[in-house]
This record gives sequence, structure tokens and C-alpha cells, in this order.
Amino acid sequence: MDDTFRLAEHFISINGEGRCAGELALFLRFAGCNLRCDWCDTAWACGKDAPCEPAGMPRLMKIAEDAVRAGVRNVTLTGGEPLLQENIGTLIHELGRKLGLRVEIETNGAVPLAPFRDCGGVFTMDYKLPSSKMEQHMCTDNFALLREFDCVKFVCGSRQDVFRAKEIAEQYKPQCPLYLSPVFGRIDPAEIVDIMKEQSMGNFRLQLQLHKFIWDPAARGV
Repeated sequence: MDDTFRLAEHFISINGEGRCAGELALFLRFAGCNLRCDWCDTAWACGKDAPCEPAGMPRLMKIAEDAVRAGVRNVTLTGGEPLLQENIGTLIHELGRKLGLRVEIETNGAVPLAPFRDCGGVFTMDYKLPSSKMEQHMCTDNFALLREFDCVKFVCGSRQDVFRAKEIAEQYKPQCPLYLSPVFGRIDPAEIVDIMKEQSMGNFRLQLQLHKFIWDPAARGV
């Protein structure tokens, strides 16, 4: 079995967003993505020629074991798009079953979740709104597969995006938390709050990317 992953970087930091925002986590970032979002903040990790190292399962498990010894309880698989990595389901299962880590998978919404439902991870699924220029690639069947401990992240780069997020939530009615995440520098978070109030969007939560306020917004490995 080919268990080589394209590891772009790994580091320990706080979760900048999602249900465990503010908690320490091991980040495993994988190279390669099937989308090219207009505002992507990790575009360097998305192309076929993205810098990365081949890492087998033993290497990744060793990195995770070291993190556990350092007191970390969470691991975030991100990218790029982590679900494109061959055997990622096995990695999700092993990180949770063998090491007892809470495994969060940050996925872009353009990969079917059905093959990964039984792997044991928690999904933070994006829905790409108009400003991303990638909305046509969304797998809307995924909404029916989300569980109460998963969440949906709507990255908003414009007012139109916020209104569209409301439409999508009303259409598909996902049974999990819904986050509005402003694209850093493109829309004032206060403007999103105003729309939330005007549109009675009480089922949404505004969430800022903590790491972009703590460190330089362009910094890697944080």
C-alpha cells in the first residue's frame, strides 16, 4: 500500500478558527488542491509543484506522538486539500484510535465526504461563496452527511457572500454550527455583524482568524 503523503509543513500552534479555536493543535499541512480560490491564503501549498516532502505513515505518526508528549490533544489536517491525499482515511483513523487525538479535517467542500464518514475525524467544511470564484465546484450532497460535531465555514469576502451564506443555510439546513469567517483585509467584520442583525442570522457565528491577529497575517508555521 502506498502510504506516502505530500507534507508541506507541520507545526504546533493554536487553532485559529473552528470549534477548538484557541486550543493548541498539531497542524499537518498537505500539498495539492483541486480549487484555486481568489483569496486563498495558502496558495503556495496548492499547486502541483508546491514545496513538500514525501512522508510515510511512520513519519507522520512520530510527529504526532511528539506532539502528544508536548501536551497537545488536537491535530488539524489542512492544506491545500487534505482529503486528496491517498490513504488519508487511514491516517485519520490511526491518529484518533492509536493516539487519542481529536482529528479535525479542514476540507474545501469540493470533495465528497462519504468515503471518510467512518474514519473518526471531525470535519470543518468550507462552502465557497461567490468571491472565491469556486462556488460551482461545491459538493452540496455533503451537507446531508455532516454531524452535530462537524461545522461549516463560510469565508466571506463581500456583502454578497454573507447574503449567499444565509441562502445556502436555508436551502440545505446543515445540522451543525455555522461560521462566518471574513477574508482578512477584504471586509470589515463589523459589516458582517450588521448584516447578521439585519437578516436575523442568529444561527451563525462570526469567527475571526486568531492567528492573523496574533502574528503577521502572511506568516507561515503559526
